[in-house]
Amino acid sequence: MNNLFRRIYSGYAGLLFALSFILIFPFILLCIWIPGFKKFGRKINRYWARVYFTLIGLPVKIVFESKPKKDQPYIYLANHFSYLDIPMMGFIPGDVQFVGKASIRKAPLFGYYFKQLHIAVDRDRLKSRAETMRRSMEALEKGSGLVIFPEGGIYTKKPPEMVPFKNGAFKLSISKQIPIIPVTLSYNHLILPDDGKLLLNWNPAKMVFHQAIYPTEQETEDSLRQKCFEVIQKQLNIDQESLLE
Repeated sequence: MNNLFRRIYSGYAGLLFALSFILIFPFILLCIWIPGFKKFGRKINRYWARVYFTLIGLPVKIVFESKPKKDQPYIYLANHFSYLDIPMMGFIPGDVQFVGKASIRKAPLFGYYFKQLHIAVDRDRLKSRAETMRRSMEALEKGSGLVIFPEGGIYTKKPPEMVPFKNGAFKLSISKQIPIIPVTLSYNHLILPDDGKLLLNWNPAKMVFHQAIYPTEQETEDSLRQKCFEVIQKQLNIDQESLLE
């Protein structure tokens, strides 16, 4: 019966995801095509993400260790264990651009939306990585934040243990003196495991926005990367232990 419920719930969530995105897609297209309106297209996406979690009855507990400043762009870094991570990052306040894998551009409709409003990177091509860095710097200069999954994708085989972070986000933070906000997505790997089945388990989600980390003039990429890694991994361990109590 539990497996039957999972299949029904997953089917409902998947169908609702597709239909709701198709419904808002014409409005996103208008924002893409009208000069200067791309920011509003990303805003529509944020509201859509929040409504979606409400409609599928999945509560998201959001914890702010400190509130992000409104006029300050940040680089938001989160662990990445589940396909649920991307829509959940819609709870981030303010205008942000996602930096994601180029393969996402192949997805019908969603790929076009992502290509136009966010930043896609092909890590195997040097030219693509350089272009991603340029566009990321441009976004920060215009006041938009960035959302980056520093593991580079869903690679861990033992969640909630993360794999080592890649350097790009930390190079950006130091070169532009942009603070980083580590974000812990505590239970998404339990709600939607990366096991190829695409079946949801109903479980309340949790999202922790940690204290902003400001790079110093003496900061190195390695030291900043280690700080961010430790903050997120510590929270993952705490939340994992709380489940076992």
